[in-house]
Amino acid sequence: MADEIREEIQEHKEKDLGYNWVNSSRFLFYVQLFCVIAFILGGCYKLYNKHYTGKPDVEVPDNTLYTPKYK
Repeated sequence: MADEIREEIQEHKEKDLGYNWVNSSRFLFYVQLFCVIAFILGGCYKLYNKHYTGKPDVEVPDNTLYTPKYK
């Protein structure tokens, strides 16, 4: 009975992030890497969608030019 409980506790400790630092640190590293890549790709996608489309065709009144033209 005591051996079964000890084995169950050992099995639980192997799966727990607090006791098994090798697996937990690897898992947390990959989660962090995934999040960084997701934020970078999301930012690039947002910048691509909001990119500058070019110089707009704006009509400037003649009296506001560098050399104004008056009537």
